[in-house]
Amino acid sequence: MVTIKVAAVQMRAQVGAIARNLSSAEALIREAFRRGAQWVILPEFFPSAVAFTPTMLSAWQPLEGPPLQLMRRLAREYDGIVGGSFIAKSGKDCFNSFLLVFPNGQYFRHDKDLPTMWENSYYIGGSDDGILSTPNGSVGVAMCWELIRSRTARRLLGKVDLVVGGSCWWDMRLPVPPKYAQDQARLRDLLRNAPSHLARMLRVPVVHASHAGEFDGLTPGRESVSYISRYLGESQITDGNGQILARMTYEDGEGVIIADITPGQVAGDSAPIPDDFWTDALPPGAAMAWEFLNPLGRQYYATTVRPNLEDDSFTA
Repeated sequence: MVTIKVAAVQMRAQVGAIARNLSSAEALIREAFRRGAQWVILPEFFPSAVAFTPTMLSAWQPLEGPPLQLMRRLAREYDGIVGGSFIAKSGKDCFNSFLLVFPNGQYFRHDKDLPTMWENSYYIGGSDDGILSTPNGSVGVAMCWELIRSRTARRLLGKVDLVVGGSCWWDMRLPVPPKYAQDQARLRDLLRNAPSHLARMLRVPVVHASHAGEFDGLTPGRESVSYISRYLGESQITDGNGQILARMTYEDGEGVIIADITPGQVAGDSAPIPDDFWTDALPPGAAMAWEFLNPLGRQYYATTVRPNLEDDSFTA
C-alpha cells in the first residue's frame, strides 16, 4: 500500500451552534490540506457536539444537507478525502452518520451502532458493519465508544486497511468529588488508550479526531440539575503497531495533527480481542450510567424527538 498523509482535526465546538461549528470545521480542514494532508478526519458530531440540552433538539441535519455539502466542496477543491459524523436525518429517523467523502462527491456511510448514554435522546443506532469499500481500499469506521467495544474489533478484524473515526467523549460532571476521582482517571485512561488498543487488535493504522472544549448541559432524569463538563480531546494518529504518530490532548485545544501512515495490516501478533462486551472494563460509575441513561434516552427520543422529525421546521 502507498503511504498517505492523514490529518485528524480537534475542535472546540459549541453545543448546537451549527453555523459557528461548520465555519470552524472549514477553517481547520483548509489548514490540514494546506499542510499537505490527503485525508482529513473530523470529530464525531462535528457540526453540533453533543450534550443533553434543549439546544440539541434542532441540531440534526438532513443527510445530504450542509455538513455533507461542506465536506464535498472542500474534498473537490483540494482533491482530497474528508470524513466526519453528524446527527443525520435519513428516512423517518436520525442516525449518527459518519460520511467519508471523495473529490468526485461520492460518499460512503457508517451509522454508529449504539448511542452512548444521553446520545440516545437524539438518534438511533445503525446496523451496518462499519466497513467502507472505497476506491482507496477497505476503510473501517469506529466512533467514540465503538472504539472500546469488542464487537467493533471483531467485525473489522482482517477486513480493513485502516480505521478512521472520531469522538465527542465527555468527562464526568465537574468538579468531580474526591470519592469519584479514581473513576474519572480510569475513564480518561480508556479514551487515551483506545486508538492504540484498537490498532493493536486489528494491526492497522487508526485516525481518531476529537473535541476538546467545555460545555454546559442538563442531567437526564434530573433536568433541574446542570451538567457542566468538558470534552476530553485525545485526537491521535497511530500506526498498525499502535504507536502514536501524532497526538493532541485536551490542554492543546483546537487544531490539526498530521502524520504519514501506510494502510494495510502490519506483520506481528494481534492483541487479543476480549470475549467481554467492552475491550477494557468501564469504571463502576460509567457502567452504572450506561445502564441507566440508555433506556432513559431512548424514551426521550421516542416521545420528544421522533414525533417531530417529519416536520422540517421543528426547532427547540
